[in-house]
Amino acid sequence: MRNFNPAPIVAMAAAMTLAAGPAAAHARLVSSTPAANATVAPTRTISLTFSERSVPAFSSFDVVNAAGEKVAIRVAGSEDGKTLTGTLARPLAAGAYRVDWRIASSDGHRMTGSYTFSVR
Repeated sequence: MRNFNPAPIVAMAAAMTLAAGPAAAHARLVSSTPAANATVAPTRTISLTFSERSVPAFSSFDVVNAAGEKVAIRVAGSEDGKTLTGTLARPLAAGAYRVDWRIASSDGHRMTGSYTFSVR
Protein backbone atom coordinates (compact mmCIF):
# COMPACT_ATOMS: atom_id res chain seq x y z
CA MET A 1 0.00 0.00 0.00
CA ARG A 2 1.35 3.40 -0.98
CA ASN A 3 1.30 6.52 1.20
CA PHE A 4 -0.37 9.52 -0.35
CA ASN A 5 2.01 12.47 -0.73
CA PRO A 6 0.14 15.81 -1.18
CA ALA A 7 3.34 17.82 -1.83
CA PRO A 8 3.18 17.68 -5.68
CA ILE A 9 -0.49 18.76 -5.66
CA VAL A 10 0.19 21.63 -3.26
CA ALA A 11 3.19 22.77 -5.33
CA MET A 12 1.13 22.70 -8.54
CA ALA A 13 -1.71 24.68 -6.95
CA ALA A 14 0.74 27.29 -5.63
CA ALA A 15 2.38 27.63 -9.05
CA MET A 16 -0.97 28.08 -10.77
CA THR A 17 -2.04 30.70 -8.23
CA LEU A 18 1.14 32.70 -8.70
CA ALA A 19 0.99 32.43 -12.50
CA ALA A 20 -2.58 33.74 -12.59
CA GLY A 21 -1.46 37.18 -11.37
CA PRO A 22 -3.55 39.69 -9.46
CA ALA A 23 -7.25 39.96 -10.18
CA ALA A 24 -8.36 43.21 -11.75
CA ALA A 25 -10.30 45.43 -9.37
CA HIS A 26 -13.37 47.34 -10.44
CA ALA A 27 -12.89 50.94 -11.46
CA ARG A 28 -13.93 53.43 -8.80
CA LEU A 29 -14.37 57.17 -8.73
CA VAL A 30 -11.28 58.62 -7.05
CA SER A 31 -11.95 62.34 -7.46
CA SER A 32 -14.40 64.82 -8.92
CA THR A 33 -14.65 68.53 -9.58
CA PRO A 34 -16.92 69.77 -8.11
CA ALA A 35 -16.39 67.33 -5.26
CA ALA A 36 -19.20 65.33 -3.70
CA ASN A 37 -21.34 67.40 -1.32
CA ALA A 38 -19.45 70.61 -2.21
CA THR A 39 -21.04 74.02 -2.65
CA VAL A 40 -19.38 75.85 -5.52
CA ALA A 41 -19.63 79.00 -7.62
CA PRO A 42 -21.38 78.61 -10.99
CA THR A 43 -19.28 76.32 -13.20
CA ARG A 44 -19.22 75.16 -16.82
CA THR A 45 -16.92 72.17 -16.29
CA ILE A 46 -17.32 68.90 -14.39
CA SER A 47 -14.51 66.31 -14.20
CA LEU A 48 -14.54 62.75 -12.89
CA THR A 49 -11.34 60.75 -12.41
CA PHE A 50 -11.41 56.96 -12.02
CA SER A 51 -8.93 54.41 -10.71
CA GLU A 52 -8.69 52.63 -14.08
CA ARG A 53 -8.87 53.38 -17.79
CA SER A 54 -12.37 53.39 -19.19
CA VAL A 55 -13.77 52.46 -22.59
CA PRO A 56 -14.93 55.81 -24.04
CA ALA A 57 -17.84 54.37 -26.06
CA PHE A 58 -19.43 53.03 -22.85
CA SER A 59 -18.42 55.74 -20.38
CA SER A 60 -20.18 59.03 -19.69
CA PHE A 61 -22.17 60.97 -17.11
CA ASP A 62 -25.29 63.08 -16.80
CA VAL A 63 -25.90 66.17 -14.69
CA VAL A 64 -29.42 66.31 -13.28
CA ASN A 65 -30.98 69.37 -11.61
CA ALA A 66 -33.31 69.38 -8.59
CA ALA A 67 -36.37 69.10 -10.87
CA GLY A 68 -34.98 65.84 -12.29
CA GLU A 69 -34.09 67.35 -15.67
CA LYS A 70 -30.83 66.48 -17.41
CA VAL A 71 -28.61 69.45 -18.15
CA ALA A 72 -27.07 69.50 -21.65
CA ILE A 73 -23.41 68.55 -21.40
CA ARG A 74 -20.68 67.44 -23.82
CA VAL A 75 -18.46 64.73 -22.27
CA ALA A 76 -14.98 63.80 -23.48
CA GLY A 77 -12.38 61.36 -22.17
CA SER A 78 -8.79 62.20 -21.34
CA GLU A 79 -5.82 60.82 -23.24
CA ASP A 80 -4.97 58.42 -20.39
CA GLY A 81 -8.58 57.16 -20.32
CA LYS A 82 -9.04 57.77 -16.60
CA THR A 83 -10.79 61.17 -16.60
CA LEU A 84 -14.13 62.21 -18.08
CA THR A 85 -14.67 65.96 -18.47
CA GLY A 86 -18.04 67.50 -19.22
CA THR A 87 -18.48 70.98 -20.66
CA LEU A 88 -21.77 72.84 -20.28
CA ALA A 89 -23.05 75.44 -22.75
CA ARG A 90 -23.53 77.91 -19.88
CA PRO A 91 -22.64 77.96 -16.17
CA LEU A 92 -24.97 76.04 -13.88
CA ALA A 93 -27.58 78.16 -12.09
CA ALA A 94 -27.85 78.18 -8.30
CA GLY A 95 -29.34 74.97 -6.94
CA ALA A 96 -28.73 71.30 -6.21
CA TYR A 97 -27.34 68.90 -8.82
CA ARG A 98 -26.69 65.18 -9.10
CA VAL A 99 -24.01 63.58 -11.28
CA ASP A 100 -24.96 60.09 -12.52
CA TRP A 101 -21.91 58.35 -13.98
CA ARG A 102 -21.40 55.07 -15.77
CA ILE A 103 -18.19 53.59 -17.08
CA ALA A 104 -16.90 50.40 -18.57
CA SER A 105 -13.35 49.68 -17.49
CA SER A 106 -10.84 48.14 -19.88
CA ASP A 107 -11.43 44.71 -18.27
CA GLY A 108 -15.10 44.90 -19.35
CA HIS A 109 -16.68 45.55 -15.97
CA ARG A 110 -19.40 48.19 -15.95
CA MET A 111 -19.74 50.43 -12.94
CA THR A 112 -22.25 53.15 -12.07
CA GLY A 113 -22.57 55.71 -9.32
CA SER A 114 -23.76 59.15 -8.43
CA TYR A 115 -23.00 62.07 -6.14
CA THR A 116 -24.48 65.47 -5.45
CA PHE A 117 -23.20 69.03 -5.18
CA SER A 118 -24.72 72.50 -4.99
CA VAL A 119 -24.15 75.77 -6.83
CA ARG A 120 -24.51 78.98 -4.79
